[in-house]
Amino acid sequence: MRILHLSDTHLTASGFDEDGVDAAASLDRILHDVRFVPDLDVVVVSGDLADDGSVEGYTAVHERIGRFAAERQIPQVYCVGNHDNRAAFAHVLGSGHLDAAGSDIGQIAGPEARAALSEVSGLRVITLDSLVPGSAHGYLSDAQLAWLASVLAQPAPTGSVVVVHHPPIAPTSVPWMAVDGLRNAEALGDVLAGTEVRAVLCGHFHLQLAGSLRGIPVSVTPGVVTRLDLTTRPHLWRGVKGAGATVVELHASGGSLFYAVQARDPHAGEPVYLVDTRSGTDATTED
Repeated sequence: MRILHLSDTHLTASGFDEDGVDAAASLDRILHDVRFVPDLDVVVVSGDLADDGSVEGYTAVHERIGRFAAERQIPQVYCVGNHDNRAAFAHVLGSGHLDAAGSDIGQIAGPEARAALSEVSGLRVITLDSLVPGSAHGYLSDAQLAWLASVLAQPAPTGSVVVVHHPPIAPTSVPWMAVDGLRNAEALGDVLAGTEVRAVLCGHFHLQLAGSLRGIPVSVTPGVVTRLDLTTRPHLWRGVKGAGATVVELHASGGSLFYAVQARDPHAGEPVYLVDTRSGTDATTED
């Protein structure tokens, strides 16, 4: 199985995100540059689809990724992030699990959270809803975790992949990431431990990051609209241009492989924002 993992497209009604980045062009660029990745089975987008939570933003994402999926005759899977709006997401994308033609094929967990599942050639893809409205961090409700446990109690033919926007891992050298990640990561780990889950796919940090949760691989993909540059001081949050994605390979032997791909952007590396996380304000310098 080969998965194209995208995240943090941040499209809007205008096409530009709140930082002035042409998010539509960033998505177009990465989709163009991954067009030769062979044998894709599904494309997954792990949240923050629309920067403004607008129907127009979701429609723009769906038009682009839906066209990519249709050309390859593969399903498309979306989950919500902290910038997303559940009602607008559902209006355009339904459960978030669509076939190559755009028809909804997902089994939704319930009317509140946008958690759902579908199956791709024996692989169960489960999307979770870690959105806490008005907050940057993520959290999974007890009801959602109970639903996940009930789902995983029944094995899928070739295992499961869990997609959640907020990562349950964070580098210890960047303190603010743990605060802005998944707040109840241990609770998720309790549910996943000892199950057939082969990988957890996340976004949110706009950073390529790999780790594990209870022995299960966790992969955080770079952002599409911008990526995080960790060569700055630990208390600073520096975003730069340059769309990225991850190709996930799940081997028949049970092993997994993750590798990042970057769009060929002539503006890659140009700074977009610099924030001092101690005060939450723009930083004028890196001193």
